[in-house]
Amino acid sequence: MTRQNIYRKYILLMAAAMAITSCEPSLDVEPRDRVTDASVWTDPINADLFLNDIYQQMPRLNNDAKHLDQYADNSHVGAEWFPAKITLYPGAVNESNMLTGPSDLWGWDQRYVMIRRANIFIQNVTSSASLTDEYKKDRIAEARFLRALSYQWLWLAYGGVPVIEDVLDINTQGESIFRSRNSEQETFDFIVQEFAEVAEDLPLKRTGKDLGRPTKGSALTLKGWVELYAASPLRNPDQNLDKWKAAAATNRQVMELGVYDLFPDFGKIWLPENNNNIEVIFDYQVSTSKDGGGTREGYFGPAFVNGVQQAWANYAPTQELVDDFAMDNGKVITDPTSGYDAQHPYKNREKRFYETIIYDSSVWQGDIMLMRVGVGSPNEIDLGGKNDVTNTGYYARKTLDERVLGQDNLSNNNGGQNYIWFRYAEVLLSYAEAQNEAIGPDQSVYDAVNGVRLRTDLPELPTGLSQEQMRIAIHRERRVELAFEDKRWWDVLRWKIADGPTGVLNNPTHGMYIEVVNGTLKYTTVKVTDRTFPEKMYLMPIPIQVRNRNTNLGQNSGY
Repeated sequence: MTRQNIYRKYILLMAAAMAITSCEPSLDVEPRDRVTDASVWTDPINADLFLNDIYQQMPRLNNDAKHLDQYADNSHVGAEWFPAKITLYPGAVNESNMLTGPSDLWGWDQRYVMIRRANIFIQNVTSSASLTDEYKKDRIAEARFLRALSYQWLWLAYGGVPVIEDVLDINTQGESIFRSRNSEQETFDFIVQEFAEVAEDLPLKRTGKDLGRPTKGSALTLKGWVELYAASPLRNPDQNLDKWKAAAATNRQVMELGVYDLFPDFGKIWLPENNNNIEVIFDYQVSTSKDGGGTREGYFGPAFVNGVQQAWANYAPTQELVDDFAMDNGKVITDPTSGYDAQHPYKNREKRFYETIIYDSSVWQGDIMLMRVGVGSPNEIDLGGKNDVTNTGYYARKTLDERVLGQDNLSNNNGGQNYIWFRYAEVLLSYAEAQNEAIGPDQSVYDAVNGVRLRTDLPELPTGLSQEQMRIAIHRERRVELAFEDKRWWDVLRWKIADGPTGVLNNPTHGMYIEVVNGTLKYTTVKVTDRTFPEKMYLMPIPIQVRNRNTNLGQNSGY
């Protein structure tokens, strides 16, 4: 199925949905097939339906062709319709032409719809005389978690935003509903306080039909993540060590819960049979109903398999990412003693490389994938963006189920893997980073990083590293371990390494051009695209249509 047919199918489904939801009942009678305002707050089943709808407002990153590694320097897709290609790569973000992230991750209207619904739930459940205290404690904590989750995305993207905890009504409140932005610090304080408080009311574990609802560990993990972001150079230019200490302490709390551990097989974390495994802290549950799964294999899998186009290939790893994978002896490829051979670049690399990257001559679904030029392969590197074939000479396999055909996946949404927002390996690396910045590379830092490395058969880090050497090692570990999990964009921003002469988003990205010369493969790094990242783009602009509605909102600097 072509992209055009996919979009046509989507438009028809949306039109049908709009037609259904626009119909009004002809009689003023309580309908039996829907929940009314009169009944929703007296019955826990009905109240749960309202709460479940808030979960449905979460971004669905298993069902969006875009991903944040495209925004960063881990992946490049040359399709002309991609927002990253049109707006981000040339540094053209402005208040009328901006990015809202995959699945509107930080879309202003989308997130405030989610916040408003959470506020309605919290207000009505709190005042209900029919719902039990036990129900209120757990479910209000869930709603507050979801509200703080939305504010977290807004804070990451925009800095300070209006913090609204009440239910706004223009009919009764008039112009007072148009609130000014809270400061970045006030927004941060609200988010971390919410996560800290709801952590006390949420259970340690979820089972059965409650899988996917937040737990104490997920609330603390989100708190630790927000604190890590606030401690990093972008938001902490004076390097206040207390901020790093706070992030380390919260991530340490998660580690000490005794609930999570590393799943033993890195390459199989994302298989459907391993959903909700011991490493998963918070995820989005896919539906088991027909057409209720994800479309990762179709959107992100290799373009041509066994001569037939199966997928859109929207994972196209850059050479910069590939080069960050170590050798199997644990040494980086720039180390002259590592054994790396530029003319045999895929030999003896670390295990995560083979579980993350599809490279020339590797196998996918029984097909030998050839991205080299001149041999008639349909997957030959496409440096001109003419079609869906890789622009970098690589595809990715991580998070994909090799048993699922891309065309079937596009047609049937039959991907069965949950979308993992946070997993334990990230907590270990976040703790190690924060602790290293706070006090230096003590033994707990080594233990956290080495735990992640040993899972993939890498040796432990050498002892005696300086704080700077450990910082470099942790940054590399995060990039490799968390590749294609929508993390790199935020890391590049918070480390403030996007702009300037050496900025990773202010310089070209590269791929691998492979040709046969005198019967031997020749590997040449080739530029794929230029990138421009002005300093103002560390924050997104408040959209112009939002500021037209609410003139009390100031704009971020540079826009």
